[in-house]
Amino acid sequence: MHRLLVLFLTLVSCAHMPAPVTLPPEITAVLPSNCRQVLYVTAPDQQTSAAELRMLERTPANAWHSASVVIPIRIGRNGLAWGHGEVALAAPPGWRIKQEGDGCAPAGVFRITQAFGSEPRPASIKLPYLHCTSHHWGIDDVRSKHYNQIVDDREVASDWTGPETMMPSVGCYKLGAVVAHNPHNEPGLGSCIFMHLWQGSDVSTAGCTAMSEANLRQVLAWLDSAAEPCLVQLVQQP
Repeated sequence: MHRLLVLFLTLVSCAHMPAPVTLPPEITAVLPSNCRQVLYVTAPDQQTSAAELRMLERTPANAWHSASVVIPIRIGRNGLAWGHGEVALAAPPGWRIKQEGDGCAPAGVFRITQAFGSEPRPASIKLPYLHCTSHHWGIDDVRSKHYNQIVDDREVASDWTGPETMMPSVGCYKLGAVVAHNPHNEPGLGSCIFMHLWQGSDVSTAGCTAMSEANLRQVLAWLDSAAEPCLVQLVQQP
């Protein structure tokens, strides 16, 4: 009877242990040493817009464990193209290179710098937070000096055309987070890459990473600026 009880308690304990996850060695080699949280997105191939997200935590032993169940997401309507991050990571052979307006989500490693939303800052959010209004715009005009930035038109003079409102009527920016893609704001390399609410489980994006509101709230509540979180987006390993 005692042995059965020990076995039962062992099984219960194992069931609650975080599952180890193996990141590709080329990714672990370049992740900042102070990064302790990773949002790990994998797609089945470079062309598919349906993907999966895992919330990973770095252990004291420098391993990675899953802190969540697999979360279904949608990425760019044209899949993935190799992006431009702060981490020096060359595009693998055969990859398209991310460009403005290509409809692709960026692959690679990117910092997550802040949260934003049209609703007041939720108490659960630990990232810096921008409360967006009708005065906030995402600038995708390559001729603007504010390219790839969120601006407040009450604070900067307009030098752009066709900006993206941060208060879209579809509500996809009710909550979100900024992905630091193209961190030097180089014209033409891609702009305004966010995590945000999806418009449905079968609706892709223009290049962002989207998910249900319940899942996005869970992700945003977990992210902590003190853990220097990064987004890693790749094709699934064979």
